[in-house]
Amino acid sequence: MDGLFATRMHNTQKSFIREILKVTLNPDVISFAGGLPNPRFFPVREINEAANKVLAESGENSLQYSTTEGYLPLREFIARRYQKRGLQVDADEIMITNGSQQGLDLAGKVFLNKHDPMVLERPGYLGAIQAFSMFEPQFHSVPLLEDGPDLAYLETELKKTSAKLMYIVPNFQNPSGITHSLAIRKELAVITDRYNTVVVEDDPYGELRFMGQELPPIKRFRKGVHILLGSFSKIVAPGMRLGWICTSSDIMEKLIIAKQAADLHSNFFSQRVVHQYLCDNEIDDYIAKIRAGYRNQRDCMVAMIEKYLPEEITSTKPEGGMFIWATLPPGMSSLELFDQAAAQNVAFVPGTPFYIDGGGSSTLRLNYSNSDEEKIEEGMKRLGSCARKLMAHGN
Repeated sequence: MDGLFATRMHNTQKSFIREILKVTLNPDVISFAGGLPNPRFFPVREINEAANKVLAESGENSLQYSTTEGYLPLREFIARRYQKRGLQVDADEIMITNGSQQGLDLAGKVFLNKHDPMVLERPGYLGAIQAFSMFEPQFHSVPLLEDGPDLAYLETELKKTSAKLMYIVPNFQNPSGITHSLAIRKELAVITDRYNTVVVEDDPYGELRFMGQELPPIKRFRKGVHILLGSFSKIVAPGMRLGWICTSSDIMEKLIIAKQAADLHSNFFSQRVVHQYLCDNEIDDYIAKIRAGYRNQRDCMVAMIEKYLPEEITSTKPEGGMFIWATLPPGMSSLELFDQAAAQNVAFVPGTPFYIDGGGSSTLRLNYSNSDEEKIEEGMKRLGSCARKLMAHGN
């Protein structure tokens, strides 16, 4: 049977996180595993009203095929928001996709040949590793420091490999929660321009900042080929499956061809409904509610980590987004801790899947956005107990 499949299928694994989520279907499990927005913030009533309005006012049109680029008024809305952030972007430089995940797939199709070298952050977003694996590149990784990628290491890697493409998540990175500093953004732009590297800048969490100062996209500082990805999944609702690609018109032409071959266009009805919702509601007020809620949950998890986890376990303290990254003492396995915790009905994501080289055995990712404070405290209490038992056993 294996001989029937394309070779790329042997090099691409199932999403480890999606497999873990099966464990969390048990309602008794306190899950910090999935990167899930909190459904209590979903604008259910407003989306219902928007859908009814679209159907009543333009039902036949909204249920018809549409253009590959996407609904023009929605693209204009996105372009205006970028303009407020200092990016001179036109609607023609925006294409609507099936979540930002499709943007990764399209970028891979347009730029990557088999064995082409490409660079990821270390640790890196699992969904990107999975998406780019389909094109069988040669992965190279650059370690993340507290304020972004190790730029000296990056330059050495680009000089050595002539990597065609680099993928980055500069704001509240998944899985680490780390944000690139302004200085890192500017210098990264200079370095990647120097080596003519295509940069894919994924920004699904940028609007979820609840501490610190907002930072401009790296795209603002670059002269070379740059693809900026965005998503409505974190600021409206993930089930709508709408994201976008922002790039120059010459690159957009190739991406449109790739998307036409994939699905013709993204769900047009969803595009119309989201646009209607954005017209009838103040999105910044809604985002402010999400930020406030996630800030409380983040603060709670940071406090509970300090209270219940052994002091030998270190963790990041993100200024936004949805994730905290924890590092166990040397020699302690997050997979073993996962087994212990799962027995106590607590779930998280061990760090290994986020490393292309099989590293990260003593790291783990914790999601705080989809748990209330009571569950966060109880979950950290159980996790701390498991960790202490494992540490005692190791000694």
